[in-house]
Amino acid sequence: MKHLTDSSPIVFVTGTNGLIGSAVARRLLKNGYRVRGLKRPDSDMRLVKDIQSEIEWIEGDVLDVISLEEALAGVTYAIHTAAIVSFIPRDRTRMYDINVNGTANVVNAALEEGIKKLAFVSSVAALGRPDPNKVAPGEVTVIDENQKWEESPLNSNYGKSKYLAELEVWRGVAEGLAAVVVNPSMVLGEGDWQRSSTQLFKYVYDEKKYYTEGLINYVDVEDVAEAVVQLLFSDIKNERYILSAGHVTYRELFAKIATAFGKQPPSKTVSFFMAETIWRVEALRSWLTGSKPLITKETAKTARTKLVYDGQKIKKVLGIDYKTLDETVKRVCAFLTK
Repeated sequence: MKHLTDSSPIVFVTGTNGLIGSAVARRLLKNGYRVRGLKRPDSDMRLVKDIQSEIEWIEGDVLDVISLEEALAGVTYAIHTAAIVSFIPRDRTRMYDINVNGTANVVNAALEEGIKKLAFVSSVAALGRPDPNKVAPGEVTVIDENQKWEESPLNSNYGKSKYLAELEVWRGVAEGLAAVVVNPSMVLGEGDWQRSSTQLFKYVYDEKKYYTEGLINYVDVEDVAEAVVQLLFSDIKNERYILSAGHVTYRELFAKIATAFGKQPPSKTVSFFMAETIWRVEALRSWLTGSKPLITKETAKTARTKLVYDGQKIKKVLGIDYKTLDETVKRVCAFLTK
């Protein structure tokens, strides 16, 4: 860890206590930068407990314009990672509010305070998915940074919210903001296994029986943090980069996780008819009990798609080597079993 001084640049990070935000904050501190984080009074701080005392905290959130103005005062750089990832219908309104309006607020505050550069963590979902009617059954579709958003039944509301959030960033660029955007695929890391991508590990740990056809694109959270920090302090601006180390089938990923946990991997394929039945049953159970569904209409559709996200552009620009899936799975499983 480099020694921090009063002259070290302050980097403001939203979503500091989340999976990506905590990894970014850890990387910044290691590189000798001061970190200012935003948190709500009831924020879960477990992912930053080892660095919590090294971060300057501002109480508020991205919908609180006053707290954003306070947080960005005297800041040189900002990284916006805060977002809601959900495919549950009842979360939709708040998700759009946080992801779109929250990003607009961050952009406006960054313009007002005249920060040097903003890094925005988006998602490959914001690139959009092709209309399935234009793709042959079973065909693998490769998507890169030139992908243009098109309306498709495969686009999730989460994807739409991140697409609209990106538009706010590009609007800020048009108004004079220097920015970089990264689009990670499924981010694997040491998170809360009751939330977002880390739930995949919990699913395998509990020795669930089923896996779905389709491909999953992945990237290590440490690689995301490294790319974001390097881009922020580079001369690069007003560019976007897909962050994706590769792709495997769900069955292959689950098998690797099961091996690391010493568990039995899922062994039964979920058919199309079964998936359509399960999400309806889960929707009813969620409505009756208030619990989160294991699968939704949106995730049932997207889990069968065969999309490959090309993450090579960032390697050519920064020379980053992605971590292998084996080392990521081994590290994350070791963390979770503690």
